[in-house]
Amino acid sequence: MPILKASLCVFAKHARNRRVALADRDRFLVWTRSGEAEATVSGRLRHLSEDWPVVGDWIALEEGCRIARVVPRRTAFSRKQPGDATREQVIAANIDVLFVVCGLDGDFNLRRIERYLLLAWESGAKPILVLNKSDVCADVAEAAGSVADVASGTPVLAVSAREGWGVPALEQHLQPARTAAFIGSSGAGKSTLVNRLLGRDEQRVQEVRAGDSRGRHTTVRRELFLAPGGWLLIDTPGLRELQLWAGADSLDAVFPDIADLAAGCRFRDCRHQGEPGCAVAASRIDQARLANYTKLQRELAHLDRKLDQRAAQEEKRRIKRIHRAMRRDYRR
Repeated sequence: MPILKASLCVFAKHARNRRVALADRDRFLVWTRSGEAEATVSGRLRHLSEDWPVVGDWIALEEGCRIARVVPRRTAFSRKQPGDATREQVIAANIDVLFVVCGLDGDFNLRRIERYLLLAWESGAKPILVLNKSDVCADVAEAAGSVADVASGTPVLAVSAREGWGVPALEQHLQPARTAAFIGSSGAGKSTLVNRLLGRDEQRVQEVRAGDSRGRHTTVRRELFLAPGGWLLIDTPGLRELQLWAGADSLDAVFPDIADLAAGCRFRDCRHQGEPGCAVAASRIDQARLANYTKLQRELAHLDRKLDQRAAQEEKRRIKRIHRAMRRDYRR
């Protein structure tokens, strides 16, 4: 999509006027004041940095339209990279508003919403829960109420992207020159919602499976769009695997009720599983919510241990490189 002339006004407000608008493996589309340009990653950035460009990044270009540097990100939505490697995978960067889209169909899951909220709080952007497909939900008020109970003050919007219900309330959170992003599971209706907001069929959509309401990957790349109102929108593929990349502070932000109760436990390392003097176990907290809290807490503790091991290994490799350099100098 060619950049609209109105986008020049958006970029003129920024000191850095080059931004990644599309990321598809090794292919990047960059927006500049003069228009769109295809870009590649410079050899130095490719081999010496793990900070790979993502949609929403502000970047520095060098001759030949090569991405030489990624400007430090203001906000970023991340997860642990799938697989065994303990590395951060940034999904989208420099987001102001993060819409977590969940479907009110057979794939509705409160525990998954809590997991998404944890990463949304870690991103630094303003999270908003969007309950899509309200046209197929038998009791929207009940579903929205159950989400509000676990949302910890995060705004909850019930919409129907297909019918247009509730979309104006969502648009109130969009402002010119600000960037919003949609994240959520496959089949939640993100692409349909993007098309509704943009006023054009920009993204391909397809129906979910009838048996379990699970979606198939329709959006296959992360892309930045400019809306007629002057605001920017990032659409992302559905996330089937959502391993955590967050800290304990974000966990407490999503579960403030449990965090407050835990402060009254007798032991600081209380696991809230029936230990003597456990204030959480003695409360009337929802047991499914508590079980999810302890599960996420264990995952974060495991992540911390893996990161500590990785840091130790990198320090060991650094010392070996120094010793090898010293031996070479001695032989000379």
